[in-house]
Amino acid sequence: MPPSVRDNALGMQRAISRRDFLNGVAIGAGMALADFPLPAAGSPASGFRGQTDQNFAIMHALRDGRFWSNAGPAEALGEHYDLIVVGAGVSGLASAFLYRQQAGAGARILLLENSGDFGGHAVRNEFTASNGRRIIGYGGSKSLQTPSFFSPAVSKFMGDVGIDVGKFDKWYDRRWAADRGLGPAVFFNRETFGADGLFRTDGKADEWIARTPLDEKAKSDLVKLLSAPADPFKGKSRAEKFALLSQTTYEAFLLQILGLHPQAAAYLADSTKSYFGVGAEAVTCLDARAIGAPGFDAMDLGDAVHPTLSPSGRLLQRNPDPYIHHFPDGNASLARAILRRLLPDALPGESIEDLLLAQVDYSRLDREGSPVRMRLNAPCVRVQNVRDAVEVSYVSNGRLFKASAGQVILACWHRVIPLLTDELAKEQRDALDDQQKVPLIYANVLLRSWESFAKLGVVGFRAPGAWWEGCWIDEPVSIGDYRFADTPDDPVLLHLGKVVIGDRGESAREQARVGRHMLAGLAFSEAEFQIRDLLARAMGSGGLDPARDIEAITINRWSHGYSYEYMRPWDAYWPDGPLPITTARRGWGRIAIANSDSGAYAYAHSAIDQAVRAVRELLGVPDAAPDYARFPGPPLEKIGLE
Repeated sequence: MPPSVRDNALGMQRAISRRDFLNGVAIGAGMALADFPLPAAGSPASGFRGQTDQNFAIMHALRDGRFWSNAGPAEALGEHYDLIVVGAGVSGLASAFLYRQQAGAGARILLLENSGDFGGHAVRNEFTASNGRRIIGYGGSKSLQTPSFFSPAVSKFMGDVGIDVGKFDKWYDRRWAADRGLGPAVFFNRETFGADGLFRTDGKADEWIARTPLDEKAKSDLVKLLSAPADPFKGKSRAEKFALLSQTTYEAFLLQILGLHPQAAAYLADSTKSYFGVGAEAVTCLDARAIGAPGFDAMDLGDAVHPTLSPSGRLLQRNPDPYIHHFPDGNASLARAILRRLLPDALPGESIEDLLLAQVDYSRLDREGSPVRMRLNAPCVRVQNVRDAVEVSYVSNGRLFKASAGQVILACWHRVIPLLTDELAKEQRDALDDQQKVPLIYANVLLRSWESFAKLGVVGFRAPGAWWEGCWIDEPVSIGDYRFADTPDDPVLLHLGKVVIGDRGESAREQARVGRHMLAGLAFSEAEFQIRDLLARAMGSGGLDPARDIEAITINRWSHGYSYEYMRPWDAYWPDGPLPITTARRGWGRIAIANSDSGAYAYAHSAIDQAVRAVRELLGVPDAAPDYARFPGPPLEKIGLE
């Protein structure tokens, strides 16, 4: 189909760098995953760092029960390790580091990683701007969330791998936007609100809302909600209010209890997605209140953390830390810091300041004779307890191999584990399958300058009702020789996000399941068009021309993104239990389970906590060992719920 006039005006045909990743794996830009050909075993590598699309086919064949009928016998290489870790994400890397720390530097460890890179969800996107400047962004796991709430074990771990979270006070420029006259904004689109318009939102609500395209009643309702909300439950006790708010979705509260105009409710409908993975129709009022959603200030609810708050809701209501603990490449730097301790020859350097720009020597990850080895593009397909060892089968370069280990840690997604073994009871298999990860997309867009943002005075904007949920200039972090943008003519990354979910009103798990199919069928060209269209309409009045100003686009699709967090109204067992993770993460034989799924808490520090638990299940608890988090969310004693 020939490009339209609109396509040409937006620059859809321009020759720029376009990269498309699914779960960290490069796929062909411009194609939907459902259309992408899966090569036969042994076909040439394609994509990022030698990743082959064959690995998708392997895992799907396991899922569908087709793999073993054609696999043939595994070739034994005669390799035996003290520990094999399945998965080289943050939890897998942490497991290897902690095991070696406890068992001794002589422990022989093999990490098997399905994809072509380490880090799991912690991936980095690199760009070279037209002026030659190297710019680094994050494509997945973003920040070290709330170090004040880290468990003692995680705090010690950070120090052991060389990360001093206190340094972010210097690295993160909290005054960057304010010093340049930039503030937050919202973009109203004509499809949802009748007309396009971009408005800064840090002024008085009645002043900026008056200029919006909202219906007059919607304007009035929204001004009252933001500036002077009433108490619809006046006369009820605090306990009665909590009972109502813990059972009522935020959308129902806005539309049915407050009686807001639908446009006013639409302004807030997507505001919960980035933290909870679902819209306001599937999140309770208490969780919405925890992220700062309006409507509750007049209710005299106090600041106590209510037990029914989700783990993230608990965190956000009591969060004592500024949101500054962010590396330019997100938690990819955390993964690199661990790798440097495990395989120093592969990532040389001494300080955290030189870590970001250091080059990984991938040829040194899997060297014979090294006590720690990492094998990329090696999806594990079976683990089996055999006498005094565990036999591990995996695929590499189209061939099936097996190795053995004294112990194994499965640091892969929970829903993969039942595909790797027939040794689990149905109860545990069902509990593992409960972890329906939230699908999402992160896009990084390289702009040749941010002059249009300077002209309009915005650092970014929400986009309620739009395809993308918003667009923001990347976090202002400078570390070592890496410097963030300074003047408006500097190139900069824009970050856009979208949670891909199914029909509104369905359960969070069902929305995630449907969203995965939607994401797989998405063409890169659609995501790119929506980026260009949004920027043209929102920022065009500031001079932004997508055809001229966009130099590169990288799309990061995560069909299995955030770990699922227990939340009302969908999980009646939360928080009193029994929780599915208690059954799901049980080790068996010589095998333990790690990964943030095991904590039902979608944060990097949870992945580390679960690595601590898994290692101690295998090796025992060292004397005076710092404790790890045993329950989803922040430490109960720090939020008044002990």
